[in-house]
Amino acid sequence: METRHIPELDGNLRKHMVRVPQVIEQASGIRIFGKLIKSLVFTTDVALIRNCNANAVIAVYPFTPQPIITHSIINCSDVPVFCGVGGGTTTGKRVTNLAQDAEFQGAVGVVLNAPTPNETIQYLKQKVDIPIVITVISDKTDIEQRLDAGADIINVSGAGKTVAIVEKIRREYPKVPIIATGGPTEESILKTIEAGANAITYTPPTNGEIFKRLMNHYRQEGDII
Repeated sequence: METRHIPELDGNLRKHMVRVPQVIEQASGIRIFGKLIKSLVFTTDVALIRNCNANAVIAVYPFTPQPIITHSIINCSDVPVFCGVGGGTTTGKRVTNLAQDAEFQGAVGVVLNAPTPNETIQYLKQKVDIPIVITVISDKTDIEQRLDAGADIINVSGAGKTVAIVEKIRREYPKVPIIATGGPTEESILKTIEAGANAITYTPPTNGEIFKRLMNHYRQEGDII
C-alpha cells in the first residue's frame, strides 16, 4: 500500500525544536487512555519539554522526588507525563504519597526505580489508577514477580545490554508493554524496536549543547545578537 503524504507545518520561531529520531515511528507504540505513545523524551528540563516533538515525557531524576518538580513538569507539558516516584532510596508510604499526588496532578503513569520491592508495587497498585512502570536494568530481574505484583509496563534501561534484555522479556512475555532506551543512533534504536520494544525513550541534547550549535551557526553566518 502506498504511504500517504503527511503535511507538516513549522513556524520560524520553532524551527530549533528538538525532534526525536524518525525511526521511532516504526515502533508499535503503547496506547494509554486512548493516546498512542511511541516516543518518550527523557528530561526534566521544561524548556526542552516545550520544544520537543516526543509523544510523552519520562521525568525521572537522581534526587528524592518532590511534588513541586512533578507539578511544574506536568503543568508545562502539552503531552502525557510519566513521573518518577522513587522506590529505591525513597520507599514505603512516601512512594505511595508521591504517586497519588502525581496522579491527582494529571500524570499518565508513575515510574519506579529498579530496586523497588514487590511489596511496594502491590501496595501502590491498590492506591493509584494509572499505569505503574517498573524499571529493569538486568536480565536477572524476575519479570514474572514484577508483573504479578502489579507492574503494568516494563521500562528497560540496561545500557549496552538493553537489546538483549528486551529480547528475553519479549520472548517470555509476548504481550507485555515494553519501554526501552534506544541508544545514541538510529541503528541502535531500530535494533531495540526489532527486539520487541513498543516505545523508545530518547535522551535529548542538553541545553548547553543546543546553545553551542546555535551560537556556532550565528558565528558562521556573521549574525549579531
